[in-house]
Amino acid sequence: MSGPFDGKRILLGVSGSIAAYKAIDIASKLTQAGAVVNVLMSQAAIQFVTPLTFRSVTHQDVVTDLFDIQSRHAIEHVKLANSADLLVVAPATAHTIAKLALGLADDPITVTAIATSAPLVIVPAMDANMWHHPAVRANTDVLVSRGVTIVGPAEGRLASGLMGWGRLAETAEVIGAIATKLGSQGDLAGRTIVVSAGGTQEAIDPVRVITNRSSGKMGYAVAAAARDRGARVLLITASTSQDDPVGIETRHVESASEMLSAVLMDCQGADAIVMAAAVADYTPVNPATNKIKKSATGKISIELTKTVDILSAIPRDLVRVGFAAESTNLIPYAQAKVESKSLDFIVANDITTPGSGFGADKNKVSIVSREKVEDIPIMSKYAVANEILDRVAKRFVVQR
Repeated sequence: MSGPFDGKRILLGVSGSIAAYKAIDIASKLTQAGAVVNVLMSQAAIQFVTPLTFRSVTHQDVVTDLFDIQSRHAIEHVKLANSADLLVVAPATAHTIAKLALGLADDPITVTAIATSAPLVIVPAMDANMWHHPAVRANTDVLVSRGVTIVGPAEGRLASGLMGWGRLAETAEVIGAIATKLGSQGDLAGRTIVVSAGGTQEAIDPVRVITNRSSGKMGYAVAAAARDRGARVLLITASTSQDDPVGIETRHVESASEMLSAVLMDCQGADAIVMAAAVADYTPVNPATNKIKKSATGKISIELTKTVDILSAIPRDLVRVGFAAESTNLIPYAQAKVESKSLDFIVANDITTPGSGFGADKNKVSIVSREKVEDIPIMSKYAVANEILDRVAKRFVVQR
């Protein structure tokens, strides 16, 4: 399966705010992700950013004037509106929000909003006092009641020099919200999927831990892909440097025991679990309450005990997907785990494959079930995630 933006036509409305320069990054990121981005600009927006800038990053015509006879979209704005998969207005000023709420249509953005049946995402940007004004809040409430998604605003330093709510949401948050909206009618819509990620940390003392090399990237890719296909995603993550993904309920844990508690809680009422976390097999029996000092002999012994096997404790009525990272005998070990843990299938990856596995952006895996072993070529972790979810979706069909 391709990414959530591949081939999608996204209309980006840019209204007259100092934050208009940030819309360049949004347009660029969407284009890089495979979307066809047509930018619609109000006359006020042109005072902050030139149309040429947007054309340079999107490689598409920019609509600035409904009556510009040189623009093929100016006259055929309804055709452009009808071809859209989503309209996002970023930044959306208080004035533009008011026009959208009232149904006024006097510029490329508002005319297109009236003409399109595509989902609408609004990303406000304005001074804090403006954002908190009753009229602005009433207008946003009207839009929300119509099914419009409001992203932000964020809190921080504003163009006026004041601190408060009104900053344009960060690009990653906007992109995540768009992906969520586009995927809301996907093949996993209505499903709840629990995903675990990262490497657990087992305390030796207040400073030191036993952990592993998991970056969390694979689990986060599964969570993002499930979100992009319409699922409600509950992400339980151990130690990782990854940012919390937008549109996903994220819970942070440290140890294997904490992950077990979180997984058992979130699996109640869930449809599937994808256990991508690298959970410690052993944990210290008696963690020290104070930092352990160097011994005179230079040696130290730590007594370890097995952690609870999380997958074995999960209810059997879920679609259950495990992961196996091995350096030898990959397939036999994976097949044994499918049986011993009563899994629907397991994702096995050879950690010795160059450019794959821990910390890499790509993965080379085999998907092992009771019925067969499927060798998946090396690909991005997001693509691997969709290979996994394709098989989860098929299990849902079989369960009906």
